[in-house]
Amino acid sequence: MKIFVRFFFAIFVWSAVSVSPTQTQDKPLKKIGWGVTSLSASNWIPWLAKEAKIYEKNGLDPELILVKGSGQTSTAILGGSLFAAPVALPTVMLADLGGADLVNIAHTVPGVQSKLVVKPEIKRPEDIKGKKIATSSLGSLGDFLFKYIIRKHGMDPNRDVIWLSIGTPQERLQALMSGRVDAADVSYPTDVQAQRLGYRVLWDARKEVVYPSMSVVTRRKNIQDDRDTVMRMIRSHVEGIAYFKTHKDFSMKVLSKYLRTNDQELLEGSYEIFKEDFISVPYPIMKGLEATYEYVAATKPEIRSRKPEEFMDPSFIAELDKSGFIKKLYEQR
Repeated sequence: MKIFVRFFFAIFVWSAVSVSPTQTQDKPLKKIGWGVTSLSASNWIPWLAKEAKIYEKNGLDPELILVKGSGQTSTAILGGSLFAAPVALPTVMLADLGGADLVNIAHTVPGVQSKLVVKPEIKRPEDIKGKKIATSSLGSLGDFLFKYIIRKHGMDPNRDVIWLSIGTPQERLQALMSGRVDAADVSYPTDVQAQRLGYRVLWDARKEVVYPSMSVVTRRKNIQDDRDTVMRMIRSHVEGIAYFKTHKDFSMKVLSKYLRTNDQELLEGSYEIFKEDFISVPYPIMKGLEATYEYVAATKPEIRSRKPEEFMDPSFIAELDKSGFIKKLYEQR
């Protein structure tokens, strides 16, 4: 596993090979570290902005660094090895409650790409009672979200169902196929495979729970010391989202490169999902965060007295929005 991580860490330190020419900069580009949290389509925007030289146009030279999970990512930001990265909102809250100065300046996706696929005979929420559910690990995000959804539907997730910890989405599908479990927490494209095999989606976490992800998180110190670089970074991110939505073929080529796949069905499906999910005007999401607060309150009940805006700074997106910058990105395509 360490060899795998080192290999993919290496591929993120590169000079961009562009398939879309842009004007070169007269002054040296500002180098920043940007964290890539997984080799998945959810990290599409920084890859695309790098390849399309959007960062370069805005005077930046980001080093895209593979990191694992929000815990490692937040530590890297606080330590200065990353300028910004996606960090889950609960991790930002927990860190700041402990004295850190992390701040969320944008949310790229409003929900989590996760579905609970079940045997065909499970048709209603209450049919899940007494059944076995496979999740990646107890205490994981998927485990938390579907327990939250079960409570939302009036059941006790600790008494009414049985939880099994089973590795990858594909392994969880195999457990469902073998009859070892009755339901499995999976993501794209495993959910599509499951439905082709006759299993059905009982819950789509994106529709059931507001749980913003793929955020842009930095330190308040960075904003105070170098607001201009933070603005150029978020401008590049917003431009990247617009470029993604208006350049399908280019976007799919970028994903193909970084996922090292030519599976057109996977690429097409990923594009259709994220074309809908990526937020064009990605203000930090401050409403409907009951699930986030519940997650944090399990270990830090004092979060209940804190407001969402204490952990977020919407001023960057507001400036780009109110100036008409974002609107123009879509008008000129």
